[in-house]
Amino acid sequence: MCHAMTITKTDTSSRLFLEYEDQQFVLTKDEVFDIGREADLCLDHNPYLHRRFLRISYENDYWWISNIGKGLGVTVYDEATRLQAWLGPSSRLPLVFSEVNVVFSAGPCTYSLTMFNEEPKWKESSIEVDIDGETTVAEIMWTESQRLAILALAEPMLQRKGVGVVHIPSNADVAARLGWQVKKFEKKIDNVCSKLDKLGVDGMRGGVLNHASGRRARLVEWAISTGFVSVRDLALLDESSTADVDD
Repeated sequence: MCHAMTITKTDTSSRLFLEYEDQQFVLTKDEVFDIGREADLCLDHNPYLHRRFLRISYENDYWWISNIGKGLGVTVYDEATRLQAWLGPSSRLPLVFSEVNVVFSAGPCTYSLTMFNEEPKWKESSIEVDIDGETTVAEIMWTESQRLAILALAEPMLQRKGVGVVHIPSNADVAARLGWQVKKFEKKIDNVCSKLDKLGVDGMRGGVLNHASGRRARLVEWAISTGFVSVRDLALLDESSTADVDD
């Protein structure tokens, strides 16, 4: 399967606007902007986060996002087209759309920020979406309880209705939210992560995300960036509290 898109190239790119929580930055072509624990945009003091993790720069008529870290990855996606890319260490990607969302996990936290191109390099005129990759994983068979487990895990991030950092809830907290036993929730998440790992989704096992909290954070990152869960799904959690969901 493929993704077909008709695009029109504009003349130049100009300023780039970046939003994170209540902070707003205006980037110009002649500056390099770093994001991390100790950078131009200081996220927080999370020890799992690199001091300088992401770099935004302008080169060869394009805005670029570069992963200058050594162990963490980042998901970059356009919500309108559902196009997304997994940006590993020492790699970079041009920011060609008018709005670009960036989501990444470090330890038990998931971060989200948004960038806006004043004059995007490419403008979509028509789109036919049929992607063979992570964005179609939601089309495989998921049980109702697996979907609810992912949704409950992502609930705090979805409730933010903006960009920033969210501490991923513990297994016990999510199980209580669903009215389940902790072991049941853990089994559901293990099955979900195993399924995604077999399908090639990064971060479901091994490496820096091998610990449980990091794996949960990466799962939330994947679920939100692919559109697997969204704000409109949150009502399902309240409905499930009065239903017998066990599959």
